[in-house]
Amino acid sequence: MLDRRRFLGLSSLGLGSFSFSGFRSAPDIRKPIVISTWNEGIHANKAAWNVLGKGGRALDAVEQGVMVTEASQNCCVGLGANPDRDGYVTLDACIMDEYANCGSVAFLERIKHPISVARRVMEKTPHVMLVGSGAQQFAVEEGFPLEPGKLSDDAERSYRNWLKKSEYKPVVNIENGQKQTAYAPAKLENGNWNHDTIGMVAMDAAGNLSGSCTTSGMGFKMRGRLGDSPIIGAGLFVDNEIGAATATGQGEDVIRICGSHLVVELMRQGLNPEQACKKAVERIIKVKGIAKSKEIQVGFIAINKQGEYGGYCIQKGFNFAVCYADDQNFMVDGKYILS
Repeated sequence: MLDRRRFLGLSSLGLGSFSFSGFRSAPDIRKPIVISTWNEGIHANKAAWNVLGKGGRALDAVEQGVMVTEASQNCCVGLGANPDRDGYVTLDACIMDEYANCGSVAFLERIKHPISVARRVMEKTPHVMLVGSGAQQFAVEEGFPLEPGKLSDDAERSYRNWLKKSEYKPVVNIENGQKQTAYAPAKLENGNWNHDTIGMVAMDAAGNLSGSCTTSGMGFKMRGRLGDSPIIGAGLFVDNEIGAATATGQGEDVIRICGSHLVVELMRQGLNPEQACKKAVERIIKVKGIAKSKEIQVGFIAINKQGEYGGYCIQKGFNFAVCYADDQNFMVDGKYILS
């Protein structure tokens, strides 16, 4: 039997979970796991799981996953998206790995996969972010082809309709029958609306975290406008000791609170992913006020090192996709604060 001094000595070493019936077993860690924003996350998760399910690295998974969304012409991410108010599609993306390596591109035109260019920035340059013509030049030098600059048919119709009034303000759209706020979204063939950002975070079988975020930005934005998506700490943040988070929605308000970094730091303080996301949403509402918060949407999703996941948003309508097995890829409705 242990004497009191021996027991206190073990406690001082951080073994406070010791009991006379033995040590408590550590909780099972759910890994690999990948989560991503919005309905398109289901398809993106499948591609990510093709990597994770074979023991692949989380970094490869989060790149391959969102590339599916970038390549789609039926959503508002990638070259098929709504243009800025001058009629040009500009793309932003960032990526971050378990070693805090990160890369980003912004205001990038005529490149199909900005997420892959962001990874090249991370791996092949001394910089974190390249923008505009410099980002495009780097992409071409790295072998990415310049795509035609023509708008997709859906984007062309949306743009012509927008030009009738040229208004830039939040409008209510429909996401799976729920109220949701975005800017002038494009309608999908199935009658639902989709969004201009996909964020993804994952943990691989080795327990390492990575994340990605890619967007076309808000439709009909001022030329040159950037949101949170390509900004490390705003649209995406990964800390391999703690967890990873990403954001979607009105980027200006995510930037104001360094949203994804805030979520990870709240997890560091002991909150689980859902609690941390909720606190970040509450911070936005506190800064912006309830009345103005009702005009926008912001959602966060996160995972921690135990494989726990969660999300939260300002108002009803946000959802995210979760995958942690071949037969476990499903949607979760985000909890919300304002109805």
